[in-house]
Amino acid sequence: MKEWHRFARSVSYAWAGILHTIRTQRNMQIHLTVTVLVLVAMWWLEIPRGDRLLVFFAIGLVLALETFNTAIEAAVDLVTTERHPLAKIAKDAGAGAVLIGVFTAVLIGLYVFVPPLWTLVNTM
Repeated sequence: MKEWHRFARSVSYAWAGILHTIRTQRNMQIHLTVTVLVLVAMWWLEIPRGDRLLVFFAIGLVLALETFNTAIEAAVDLVTTERHPLAKIAKDAGAGAVLIGVFTAVLIGLYVFVPPLWTLVNTM
């Protein structure tokens, strides 16, 4: 039972971090808006199961990287309030990781959504 409480506490801390990121980070809010649109499009286009898994992976990747980037930025801000080349590198690298994830998600989105959209357009 003690392990369960420890696990539940860990999950609650993780949710607090996610909710903080959603409330405070404009890019996370944009990612979540795009996520809703993508999920609706996936349902509307009846995307096959295997492709849905790719889309879910891409969504999870971007949301996790944005949350991690927020953690990096907060840790850097805790350590220093002045401009420092290493602080810039840490923040830029975190943002770069998010950008790589977004590019990956876009490629997955093109792979998954272009064929059914092409078919839909050609049958109109």
